[in-house]
Order: sequence, then structure tokens, then C-alpha cells
Amino acid sequence: MALLLVDAVAALRLDLIGRYLRPHRRTVLLGAIALVIVNLLGVTIPMEVQKAVDELQGGFAYQRVLTQAAWIALLASVMGVVRLISRQLVFGVGRQVEVELRQRLFDHMLKQEPAWVQTTGSGEVIARATSDVENIRRLLGFSILSLTNTALVYSVTLPAMLAIDPGLTVAAVGLYPVMLGCVRLFGGRMMHQQRRQQENLATLSELIQEDLSGIGAIKIYSQETSELAAFSERNHNYRDSQIRLARTRSTLFPLLEGISSISLLLLLSLGSGKLESGALSTGGLVALILYVGQLVFPTALLGFTLNTFQIGQVSLERVEELLQRVPLIRDQQPASSHQPPTTLSDRLQGRLEARGLRVRYEGAEQDVLLGVDFCIQAGELVAVVGPVGCGKTTLARAFGRMVPVEPGQLFLDGMDVTSLPLQTLRHSMAMVPQEGFLFTSSLADNLRYGDPEASDERVESSAEQARLADDVRGFPDGFQTIVGERGITLSGGQRQRTALGRALLVSSPVLILDDALASVDNNTAAAVLESIRGQQGRTIVMISHQLSAAAACDRILVMEAGRIVQQGHHNDLIRTHGTYQRLWERQQAAEQLDAMAS
Repeated sequence: MALLLVDAVAALRLDLIGRYLRPHRRTVLLGAIALVIVNLLGVTIPMEVQKAVDELQGGFAYQRVLTQAAWIALLASVMGVVRLISRQLVFGVGRQVEVELRQRLFDHMLKQEPAWVQTTGSGEVIARATSDVENIRRLLGFSILSLTNTALVYSVTLPAMLAIDPGLTVAAVGLYPVMLGCVRLFGGRMMHQQRRQQENLATLSELIQEDLSGIGAIKIYSQETSELAAFSERNHNYRDSQIRLARTRSTLFPLLEGISSISLLLLLSLGSGKLESGALSTGGLVALILYVGQLVFPTALLGFTLNTFQIGQVSLERVEELLQRVPLIRDQQPASSHQPPTTLSDRLQGRLEARGLRVRYEGAEQDVLLGVDFCIQAGELVAVVGPVGCGKTTLARAFGRMVPVEPGQLFLDGMDVTSLPLQTLRHSMAMVPQEGFLFTSSLADNLRYGDPEASDERVESSAEQARLADDVRGFPDGFQTIVGERGITLSGGQRQRTALGRALLVSSPVLILDDALASVDNNTAAAVLESIRGQQGRTIVMISHQLSAAAACDRILVMEAGRIVQQGHHNDLIRTHGTYQRLWERQQAAEQLDAMAS
């Protein structure tokens, strides 16, 4: 038994456990002291019972029995109270570590670059922040309490039992290794079955969520029957996993009770013989029975504790792996040394310059941007166009350092963007991505997401500029309309204009539009562009496949294969043989075909 405990402890990352428990060492120490008191009282009470029973052999004294009973009841009450305190202290540490660790994980995840989250997978990240953290909480709460209690129980109870009768003690605990082996065998199976049950429940929940989100597509294509079949399959898998887990539990616990009963019967049969021979007193036999009862639960629990230790160790390593990852995009200076973001961003004019800008995604074999050079003056409206996959979106992300940017390549008002605090840089640049994410909240809250304190008047003004106000008037609750998960209640064009209105609401000197008008018609796009141009002094970079919208810009940057191959005004570019001329002619031909088809 002792060797198993030693091996379990040795297999653990004690350095990590110590690091997590160090801030709570006072509470852990108090909990350990309480456990010591509990186990000392646990040894004392059977001794007092032994003494009381043996005294009764000499004659019955009513007053003496009442005194002994009151004393034993007092000891048992104190032990119960102290046991409760110890559990609250130790479990409380586990809960506190869980809260702090989850907060640290969330803070650390927010510091990571978006590409890492997409590559790792949101499900994996969520699993580390939820189930892995719960496993660590069990490790630091339940497992430490159980292991410490088991060690203390055996260290104080076994000597007391051996002092009464060594032979009966060996006979009584001789079956405990069998009990521990059963727990280890069935406990591992139960852990696996419980994990499968959780996985089946997760897949069932995912299907429900997916079907609710895509209920429109299901009805359009009349796929209710197939979805019901898929749900039935997953529902039955979940039921089967529950039944398997219940069968294992219904086998294990009666088995443990049987082994415990055999141990007790063995003690009674052998002890009765020693009672007849006078080698053992009645009180001694009663005390041994009580001691055996105290050892049953910790022994049975030890197997589950060892399994919890193993799972907790894996979770510790998984969480530490995430916490130790250094973000590729981070501030050069500590956040405490930064100026408030509004202090610096209010002084910026919006002049953008690239000098041999190169960008490569993590794990990629080659650069996406291959030495891009340009200069965009403050207040200028510049379009960036080019074939699909030429690096336009990567360029848009580079402006706000959403992708890794090397020092000395990208500048804002002459300042290296890598030297600027990320919060300041991103406060200076409002970006509308290709697919603007909307939160499950009201339309007004989504519009003022970049500036939560914005007034209703500013919200309505930004909606007007994004040509969204007419749509809002048709909503039953106006700006208080709940947009639903990911904006599902809105059309594609409405979602995109909402994201645009959100960016227009923010008073940043630079506005980046990454194909933000792709889901709106040409007339609406022209009106939105006219509204944007009305914002004096704001630098606007519009990445678009709509060359008709780009034609209205002050200047056009033409990209191809990660480079800027042309730049100038629309009228000059269409007269020059090159990429822009080919794109323009192709788009004009496509529009003519569409007109003929209609």
C-alpha cells in the first residue's frame, strides 16, 4: 500500500502542484492540521470504546456508562466538525485554484494571435479551459485530501491495531490489496466509460446546436427525416454509454461491499476464538472492528484517487503547455509603461507606409507578402485590388498586427508599428473584416461594441452612414432587436453593414475595409462609399473585388502574388497594360454576361 502511494506521488509533477498550491499554503497547512486532528480522534474513539466495553465486563455502573457515552459522543462530534472544516479548507483551495487558473487561461488566450486559435481549434482550447481545469481542481482538492487522509489513516490506525493483536490485524487487512486491485481495474474502466459518455453527450449537443442554427436549410431541403435519424443514432449512443457506466458501477460497489464483509467476517471468526481463549478482550475485538471500518473507505477510495492523479497530471501538462506558449504578436514593453491608448491615438494622423513588408504565417514554407512597398497619406482613400489569393487580406491584417510583422517594415505616422502598444495601434485602426462577427445581443450593442459608452445618437448616425438605418426601421424592436447567434437573424448584407457601422462609430484615424461591401449591391456600395468619404481627415484603405467601387478612390494599389505591381488612379491604370487592365476587362465582361442573362 505504501509503495503504491509513493509511486503515485513520484509520478506527479510535484513542482507544478507546488506552484499552484503555494499561494494557498496557509489554507493547505490548516487543512492538513485538521486532517491530523481528525485521524488522531479516529484512533482515540475506538480506544475509548474498548475501555468502556472492558469496564462493563466487571459490572454495570449506570453513571459510568453515561459518562463514557457522553465523552465518546463529544469526541465524535468534535471529529465530525473538524473533518467538515478540513474538507471545506482543502476543497476550497481546489475551487479557488480552478477560478484563478481559468481566469489566467482566458487572459492568456486573449493575448494569442487569431491564427493560433484557428489552427489549434476552438474545441481544443475550450476543452483545456473547462474539462482540463476541472481535472486539476479534482487533483488539488479531492486527490490531495484523499491521499493525505489515506496516508494518515494507515499511519495511525495500523499501529493501534497491531498493538491490540498483530495476527488479527494482518488477517483483517489481508484482503485490502484485493479491494484496491478491483478499484484500480474497475475505476479505470469507469473513467473511460464516463469520458465516452461525456463525448457522446457533446456530439449530441453539437448536433442540436447545429440543427437549430441551420433550421432554415433543413426545411428548405426537407431533411427533417435524415436529421431525426442522425439524432436518434447519437441519442442511442449516449444511452448505451450511460448503461455501460451504470453496469460497471453496479458491479464494483457490491463487490467492494462483499470484500469488506468477508474481511469483517474473518475478523469475527478468528476473534471469537481468541475471546474464548482469553487472548483478546471483548473491548479489543470491538476496537478492531471499528478500526477495520475506518480503513475500508480510504482503501476503496485510493484506487479512484490514483486514477484522478493520472488524469490530473495529463491535464496539468496540457494547461501548462498553453500557458507557456508565448504569443507571436506582443508588446515590446510591459503594459504598465504604456500611455493610455486614447492619449497617443488621438495625436495620430493616419499616414501608413510599408518598406519591404514581408509576412509569413506560422508553419508556412514561404511568405505571403514578398516585400511590399507603398505610402498612403493621411486622409487618403486608397483601394487595394488584385486576384484571389494575392495577399490582400494578409495586408489588411498586417495593419493591425493581426499577423506577425517584423520591425522596420510597417509604419504609422513614421512610427514603427511594432514599437507601438498593441492596444494603442488597434485603437487607431478600425477594421471591417470579410465576415464581421456579431454577438448574441441587441443590434445597438453590436454597433457600439468598439465604444460601449457611445450615445444612442452616435449609434443611429453610424447606422445611417452604413446604410443600415432603413433596415432597422423595419425591425420589430428597432435597434434593440436581438441579432441572434453570429447574427443569424440578419441577412448577409445586413451583417456586413452592421460590422461596418461598428467601425464607423469608432473615432479612429484609420479605417480598413477588407472586402466589406461584397454582400451589398452596387448602389448600396456606392452610397456607403460616399458616406465614408464624407468623414474628413480619416485614412481609408478599401480592399475590394468591386473595381467599380475602387474606381472612385483617390488611388489604387494593385497586388499580385504577394507584391504591389501597379499603383495609380483608375483612369491611368485601365490605359496601362497590366494586371488592373485584365481585371477590369474581365469584370466588365462578367457584368455584360449577367445583363444578357437577366
